[in-house]
Amino acid sequence: MLLRVNTVAIVIFLALSLHAQQQAPKPQSALVIQGLGQGQVKLNGFWQFHTGDDPRWASPSFDDSKWEPITASDSWGTQGHPGYTGFAWYRRHLEISLVPGADAVYALLMPPVDDTYEVYWNGKRIGGDGRMPPRPYWYYSPFFRSFSVPSAHSGTIAIRVWKSPPLFVDPGSLGGMKGPPPILGDADSISAQLAVSNTESTLQYLYDFSLMILYGFVTLVSFLLWSRDRKVGLFLWLGIFTGTPALLLMIQEFLITISYGWGRGLNQPIYALNHISLWFLLLYLLRLDGNRTLMRWTRGLAICTLIAGILDGCLAFFWGSAGLWMQGADTVLTTIILLVEVFPFVIVAIGIRQRLDHANWVLAISALVSQMIDSIADTGAAGQRFTHWTLFDIVNRPLFSVHGVIFTAEQLAAIALFVSILYAVYRYNTEQRSRQLLLEREMHSAREIQQVLIPEALPSLEGFAITSAYRPALEVGGDFFQIIREESGSTIIALGDVSGKGMKAAMNVSLIVGVLRSSSDASVSPLRMLETLNRCLCGRLQGGFVTAVLLRLHSDGYVTLANAGHLPPFLNQRELEIAGSLPLGLLPSATYDEISILLRPGDQLSLYTDGLLEAQYNRRALRI
Repeated sequence: MLLRVNTVAIVIFLALSLHAQQQAPKPQSALVIQGLGQGQVKLNGFWQFHTGDDPRWASPSFDDSKWEPITASDSWGTQGHPGYTGFAWYRRHLEISLVPGADAVYALLMPPVDDTYEVYWNGKRIGGDGRMPPRPYWYYSPFFRSFSVPSAHSGTIAIRVWKSPPLFVDPGSLGGMKGPPPILGDADSISAQLAVSNTESTLQYLYDFSLMILYGFVTLVSFLLWSRDRKVGLFLWLGIFTGTPALLLMIQEFLITISYGWGRGLNQPIYALNHISLWFLLLYLLRLDGNRTLMRWTRGLAICTLIAGILDGCLAFFWGSAGLWMQGADTVLTTIILLVEVFPFVIVAIGIRQRLDHANWVLAISALVSQMIDSIADTGAAGQRFTHWTLFDIVNRPLFSVHGVIFTAEQLAAIALFVSILYAVYRYNTEQRSRQLLLEREMHSAREIQQVLIPEALPSLEGFAITSAYRPALEVGGDFFQIIREESGSTIIALGDVSGKGMKAAMNVSLIVGVLRSSSDASVSPLRMLETLNRCLCGRLQGGFVTAVLLRLHSDGYVTLANAGHLPPFLNQRELEIAGSLPLGLLPSATYDEISILLRPGDQLSLYTDGLLEAQYNRRALRI
């Protein structure tokens, strides 16, 4: 009886042991793949994970049962290792059964990884991305890559990952694999999946690509307009404002093979230039470019911000070996850039204190909203590993999507600011063109006045040959000359230069000519005529003045000459000695001297304005 009981007990024990052996769980990282042929399979589930670095961890025989299980769909920073940088390993055991007769070549598709990695299959390195320390090299924008797998039989995938030191604005949730898991399949299928992954990435950033094209077009037009008239700084800053985000998008989305050092090295100064250009655009469009104090502050902050951006970008070239001092420098430089982001608020606050039209009001409001969102996002990103603020995630949270293109509050604010700037520039340019047309009409009218006042045909004087040349540098100059025949047979010749140009100068010339003609009389000497003209001009030139030389030419060759601050005439290539005197229109009691000379046959008397000497401004020469 006892034997039967023992026999039954042994049978029950063996049965339970066999059942327990059949039900024993496999390691958490094991993945069974049955019937692998022409196709692919996602390596979902848990991977064995361990921080640190040891080359033995690539071996398929290494026991990783005590490692921590984490998924490949989230970074290690979100799975219990926030802020961790350095080396870490992922391992996954695969039990693969192939389709009978399958002889396909297989490959592994790897998603983007922070920051550089190596892939091992059964202890053999089959590929990687970037370069490991001590001289690390990784890409600014990680991308999908595929690697050939020597054999698709059962084995172990080991992935060695290195994460660079964190920036001041980096969250603690970075590191390792994230997003879609690795995919194993035949080479053709993986190649097609790689193309699909890149296409999905392009569609996801379709909005950015379209905006980049638009920004680039506006930049080209702005620089062309600026090259035509470099005095209009508005178009220069508009070109920089639209060109910098186009460059940033190109670096982040198109130049996917650019290194991290060059990517961030270019990103930081370009980012600083984008902010600087917005400041100067606001100054021009809000009519504050005449505020010297504000312009001086803007230039100073612009220089400091650009230097901080350049220095912060230079740190990226050495970031693979960044120590505490480099991280501290990054913190200081980034803080400087973040602090000056509030400067547009100052500009807008000053601008709205003056009368603005609706275009400038729209611009001011758009700039405030856009800059507020940017400041909240950037401030939230700064030091978020320590503060655990979620402002950055909140601001960049998708609001809606159109055909798969996601829009955030920051993007919508950027669109509104871009459109308002274009509209304000259009209004500004329209106003400038209207003013230019008005000025051209005014200059044309002044030119007509001057044509009446400047004799086109010189009178014939018996015994004398008179020639003249008049070449105004502007459409209307301030130079004048008059030849007035008197009843006594003598001739009054007046030549002078009115300060200023344009319509104002033309009107002053008309006043001078009128006084000269009304005061011309044989009994009045050139000296008295200048004194009369001086009294009439005082108080009417609005701070201007007139230089003039006046002479009376007698038929017998005698010349009586008076000068009011004008360049002395030349007699036969010799400058006449005339006492200095004040120009007309400055002092009512001013007095002038008078000299007399005799012109003999063959003598040449030359009167001219200062433009003849400068050779770049108005030119007037009169030869007798």
